[in-house]
Amino acid sequence: MNNILKKVLIRPAGALQILSYKEAQQLCDQTEAGLNEVFRRCSLAVLNTGTKEDNSLALLEAHPDFQIQVHIKGRGLQIEIDNAPENAFVNGEMIAGLQEHLSAVIRDLIYAQNEIIDSQEFDLCTSFGITNAIFHIARNANLMKTDLDPNTVICWGGHSIPLEEYKYTKQIGYHLGLRRLDICTGCGPGAMKGPMKGAVLGHGKQRYRCGRFIGLTEPGIIAAEAPNAIVTELAILPDIEKRLEAFMRLGHGIIVFPGGAGTMEEILYLLSVLLHPQNNNIPFPVVLTGPESGRAYFEAVIDFVDQALGKEAVRKLNVLINKPEEVADFIEDGIADVKAFRKATSDAYYFNWNLHIPYELQQPFVPTHDNIAALNLHQDQPAHQLAGQLRNVFSAIVAGNVKSDGIAQIEQHGPFQVHGDPEIMKRMDTLLKSFVAQRRMKLGTEHYEPCYNIVQSG
Repeated sequence: MNNILKKVLIRPAGALQILSYKEAQQLCDQTEAGLNEVFRRCSLAVLNTGTKEDNSLALLEAHPDFQIQVHIKGRGLQIEIDNAPENAFVNGEMIAGLQEHLSAVIRDLIYAQNEIIDSQEFDLCTSFGITNAIFHIARNANLMKTDLDPNTVICWGGHSIPLEEYKYTKQIGYHLGLRRLDICTGCGPGAMKGPMKGAVLGHGKQRYRCGRFIGLTEPGIIAAEAPNAIVTELAILPDIEKRLEAFMRLGHGIIVFPGGAGTMEEILYLLSVLLHPQNNNIPFPVVLTGPESGRAYFEAVIDFVDQALGKEAVRKLNVLINKPEEVADFIEDGIADVKAFRKATSDAYYFNWNLHIPYELQQPFVPTHDNIAALNLHQDQPAHQLAGQLRNVFSAIVAGNVKSDGIAQIEQHGPFQVHGDPEIMKRMDTLLKSFVAQRRMKLGTEHYEPCYNIVQSG
């Protein structure tokens, strides 16, 4: 366990110095309606950046005495932290980047609660209302720059990957940086950190001084994938669905590196959007890439997508193995097409309003045993709808592996029971077994115990 500091007082810089008494009270409120528990969880994750643990429940259990409170003083906001991880400080002073991330946690939790959830301004029962809410959260976090051409590359992939694959993500980031492209990831370690680290060098060689390193997360996953130190613009979305939509709205192209169940969830979400008939003509470059060691991962993914969703789905996923420069050129060329399309349709460069994301994809999926059992995992539906249903399975597996609520569900009721079309279930079982064999399911697990049971039914 990390050493701890018994008590620390800090004063955030910027606008958070003028937090209101009501907002401070919300952050201290330990009732079910208050924000203190989610504030505590997110803050602990931020201060544990660099941890080797990806089990959010284990992180909380390892720091049972960690507490964080906010107080309004004459000179502004004061944060009082008890039993803080010592590695977040230098000579008793919080590392500047972590203080920025902590400020982002406060900003986004307060804004989402007061201006989105409790406000009457947003109709979260409609698709447009949800997209509008995501726009406002992103704008409040200052993620949208009106004076920039499209240049934001989304990078997805595993937070726990072999060294060879991590070095490859840095190579990709380097070549993106040389092309003056900015990076947006899920903000954690592994494939979320490597592209940013590589891009720092590429930007430096090009004397590109306005490089952006955007991290998007949500309260349920932040403890398992704590923001890495390179992230300069952090935003916490209310749930995984809004986080996924934010990637699609803010990004101009996507690179997918090898990962595990979480990366598969992202791929299926991506396909559920791109396969929708209303998005047929909207350019959005996607490439799956990795070093030679990642070939088996993508072969398993493509085989599953082909059998479950068909050839059109496979055509949406361009695979380039061990070709970092070609990947960067592919994305750069694709983003040029995105710019031309946005210009022709008068759509904003900084937010993809034209993309249609169905309401059912925007609804938070709660991974309970009953909800898993109710999924329609049969091929008697359009491919984009089946992709969305399959995505929910992998979302549940991620929850059962690393999220505190999901882990608690498994401990109480046993593995999730996944029923569906026999052929799809067979292919899913093969895919998941390949993830286990490649040790991609859970960080630091010598013998992985599945949180799911694949049941083949007619």
